Amino acid sequence: MEASLGEIPFGIDFHPSKELVAVSLITGDLHLYKYNTDNSSLQRCLDLHAHAESCRTVRFINGGQAVATGSKDCSILATDVETGSVIARLENAHENAINSLINLTESTVATGDDEGCIKVWDTRQRSCSGSINAHEDYISDMNFVSDSMKLLTTSGDGTLSVCNLRTYKVQTRSEFSEDELSSVVVMKNGRKVICGSQGGTLLLYSWGFFKDCSDRFVDLSPNSVEAMLKLDEDRLITGSENGLISLVGILPNRIIQPIAEHSEYPVEGLAFSHDRRFLGSISHDQMLKLWDLNEILQGSENAAKGQDASSDSDSDGMDVDDNPSHSKKGTKTKNANKGGAGFSGSNNFFADL
Repeated sequence: MEASLGEIPFGIDFHPSKELVAVSLITGDLHLYKYNTDNSSLQRCLDLHAHAESCRTVRFINGGQAVATGSKDCSILATDVETGSVIARLENAHENAINSLINLTESTVATGDDEGCIKVWDTRQRSCSGSINAHEDYISDMNFVSDSMKLLTTSGDGTLSVCNLRTYKVQTRSEFSEDELSSVVVMKNGRKVICGSQGGTLLLYSWGFFKDCSDRFVDLSPNSVEAMLKLDEDRLITGSENGLISLVGILPNRIIQPIAEHSEYPVEGLAFSHDRRFLGSISHDQMLKLWDLNEILQGSENAAKGQDASSDSDSDGMDVDDNPSHSKKGTKTKNANKGGAGFSGSNNFFADL
């Protein structure tokens, strides 16, 4: 299944229980599509001009009742999924352009901006509950580990940060890598953290030993790894700048098989449908594509079996640091819109959610 978006997409997310997929566009528009599994069709059911500038990130929130978007114009918008009406808008939610948004719990979300600031929003208290200056450049991806209340973040400054959401502090930060980090997933039952990079190398970190990576997988280079999805504890799916979507095994590290070629343009985002029957991809070719994963899963079911658990061991030294240093290396200038709201004006954002 595929649909022409008409503009370059930046974000994609599936509804947590319905056959709906949301896409955010460079024009500031939000598209919502209903997909039919019987006749393999995609039908646009919402076309909303959500933001004055590019809409960089989108997530279904509140159990799928609403969809939240973050923009270069520094605002966050909540839209009713059923009616398409605007529920609430927070202008100047960040002082800089918003680049990333994820769900934390049923009632909290986190947003990251172009200057490395992360904010956590509580929908019950209808306010921003805290902020963390985690990086020196844009937040490229975030991954929440609920058991330990840790938020893992990657950035254009080339570092991985571990943020403690109980104290709203950076618990530890990796050394600077040679490339910008673009994505992050947690695998091997929480023992490994995998980061994608602009140079195409996957950096593997052991949990608790974040200063330096324990392993590198270079077979995807030199094509930038733009997006990653965890398929299971041993396999992940990558989307690269050459348009190729690949199934990759972790420890042992190898490319198991290519899944699809979206186009010759960079893959901008990947997402699973609620039942994991479909993989959604968006690219600079301005197309939304849904791939049937059933055959992929069946064909590679045995590929990741029988791996030796000893290949997952490391000899890193413990380096969790409650007072990480702030190096200036790797900082780059972003042309982001500026706002001055801070936490002011945020109390009413989630009033109607």
